Parts: sequence; structure tokens; C-alpha cells
Amino acid sequence: MKTVYQILLAILIVVIGYFVFESIMAPIRFKKEKDKRYEVTIQRLKDVRTAQLAYRSRFNKFTGSFDTLITFLKEGEFKVVKQIGSEDDSVALAQGKVYRDTIKVAVRDSLFKNYAVDSIRFVPFSGGIQFELAAGELETGSKVKVKVFECKAHNDVILKGLNRQEIININDLQKKLERYPGLQVGSMTEATNNAGNWE
Repeated sequence: MKTVYQILLAILIVVIGYFVFESIMAPIRFKKEKDKRYEVTIQRLKDVRTAQLAYRSRFNKFTGSFDTLITFLKEGEFKVVKQIGSEDDSVALAQGKVYRDTIKVAVRDSLFKNYAVDSIRFVPFSGGIQFELAAGELETGSKVKVKVFECKAHNDVILKGLNRQEIININDLQKKLERYPGLQVGSMTEATNNAGNWE
């Protein structure tokens, strides 16, 4: 009988040890996975910002459509001013050998070479959920109209499949700090110079 109690006690110790270990490791694993997903998502949002800025340089506005943006990335081009000669060379300058030339450069070849541009619309690790994208104009306090765009993904999407209570805790903290509970670049409500909320 004493042996049975010892075996049960040993099993109980192992079970309690496992639960203590898990209670310590679960938040650590969550943070590690969250950081990994945030890093990849931030890079994707930076790519969206680069694409939007190239689009604006060509059309003088941002787009609120991923279809339009992706078509532009695949087929679009923008103008680049190239200087021939150096303005520091006074002889070449006097002879008229210093001038500027405008050339057209394919967006895909210059900014998104070897990039699967069709994937730019999707939040990484989400199973195919798209970022929320919007574009328009915003009037600043000095009555100047500014072209703006916003691309964002909620923590519920970025951290999909992870510990639900941890996600709720992060979202609550962000709301208390009056921040968007997720990752976002640009803003439709304030002129942020297309900054990300992680910057």
C-alpha cells in the first residue's frame, strides 16, 4: 500500500511540475511567436508603403485597391530624372555636357524585383486574410489637403491561432493607450507622413 502512495505521489509531482513549467513557458512561447509574426507583418506593411509611394509618384494620389496597386506593380513604370555629367566640372558645364534626362523605369524591375507581388495584399500567417486598405484626402489644421492612405491588420488577424487570452490582453492594453490594436502604416484620420505605428 505504501508503494502505491509513493507511485501516486510521484505522478502527482510530475503533473504539478508540468503545469508549473507550462505556466512559465506558455507566455514566453507566445511572445516569441508574436515577435516573429510582427516582424514579418511589419516588413509586408513597409512593402505596401513603398508600393503606395511609387504609385503616388506616378498618379499623384494613393490607391485604396490592392487590385489596382498590384497591377501597377506588375505593369507600371515611373519617371526618374538622371543627371549626365557633373555640375562640379566647370569645363563640362561650360561646354553644355551636363544635362538631365528623364527615363522611364519599370516598377517591378526597380522596386519589387524577385518579389511575389500578388502576396502583398495578405497578412502573413493569417491563412489568406487581406490587409485593410484605404486611401483619400485629409485636410490638415492649416486647411491644406494632403493625400493619405492607411493599411492595417488587427491583432486578431496577425496572431490568429495563438493563445486567445494573451491576444485579448494585448488588445486591451492597446485600447487603454488609445492605440490601434494591431499594426498599421499611414492613417486616414491624421497626417502621419505614412509612418507605421511601430516606428
